[in-house]
Amino acid sequence: MKKRIAIDMDEVMADFIPKHLSLYNTEYNDDIKIADLHGCTLESLRPELEDKIKGYIKDPTFFRDLEVMKDSQQVIEELTHSYEVYITTAAMEYPTSFTAKYEWLKEHFPFLSDLNIVFCGNKSIIRADYLIDDNSRHFKTFEGQGILYTAPHNIHESGVVRVNNWKEVRSYFL
Repeated sequence: MKKRIAIDMDEVMADFIPKHLSLYNTEYNDDIKIADLHGCTLESLRPELEDKIKGYIKDPTFFRDLEVMKDSQQVIEELTHSYEVYITTAAMEYPTSFTAKYEWLKEHFPFLSDLNIVFCGNKSIIRADYLIDDNSRHFKTFEGQGILYTAPHNIHESGVVRVNNWKEVRSYFL
């Protein structure tokens, strides 16, 4: 029986931050860069604008045109030969994202079965051997091995298994 790998979508497969920053910087004539987000989020930098910043993500089209994380397509396809691979995105946080996320996955990862895409809220329901995610909060209730995918907001976290890019994911699993 193949082991299972659950993979988060945003900031692991889909490059979420550049678009989010661009929308914010354009609207507020600001110049926040990705490096400014090391150890924090855009909302924590501008707490007075938190609702507005989160509002970008509520747009039903926000997730549709995100860039694909470098090497993710090739590595995930390679993983499917040796593992059961599931995409597990906490879409319930932004239910307007379902269609855009699904269409994005079908466009960029057509080799994944619809049956291997899980839209959820709490990832503790996921039964897998591994969870690759940019948010370590999901590891607290996950029964398998959590693997933190490096993103600006988690750059200072320690005490976790970490991968910095998809080539490192390949090395870890293959």
